[in-house]
Amino acid sequence: MQPSNIPAAPPTPLRTPRPATPSQKLPPLPSPPPGSAAAARPTGLDRLNGAPADAAEAALLLCCGSRRWARRLVAHRPYPDPEALLAAADEASYDLTAADLDEALAGETVSPQPLVGARGPGTLAAHTALRAAHAEYERQFRHVFVICLDGFRDTELLNVVLTAVHDRLGNEPEEERAVAADELRRIAGGRLARLAASRD
Repeated sequence: MQPSNIPAAPPTPLRTPRPATPSQKLPPLPSPPPGSAAAARPTGLDRLNGAPADAAEAALLLCCGSRRWARRLVAHRPYPDPEALLAAADEASYDLTAADLDEALAGETVSPQPLVGARGPGTLAAHTALRAAHAEYERQFRHVFVICLDGFRDTELLNVVLTAVHDRLGNEPEEERAVAADELRRIAGGRLARLAASRD
């Protein structure tokens, strides 16, 4: 039986969380005009728009590991709202070259922690099966398995991941690269949405 003190992983894509959230990597903005709404607590989007290019790029690389993707988003600042940022990110994601995709996939790693909410009889065996499936996936496709888990309940995560990795093992390499690219686009969108909404 699975122990009850398993550490919980965040309900986000199946990968190791990066060292800090993107908003923590952005420097403080210059003081906004007194009395303005941003004077109290700037949003992550405010900070992204106002950060030096290298700091903004570093924060964006925490959302997607492609340097060309991050530089493209930096170059198109400022963004008037989160929707504009997410639209630009989607467009940049669709334009990833094969090398860009390899770079982005290389920045993702499988989470060493059990999936949040995955406890109870049979869970240890399921996690063992998941590790084996991940190993086979990496052997077959030469990169980690990525999947966006935003929107699923904690109790669904283990089954969703197990089902998806087994289904995707049947893909041809080019088909799987397209699936992985779309999952990375969704993952980056979720990370960017959290970045834009964050407040210090």
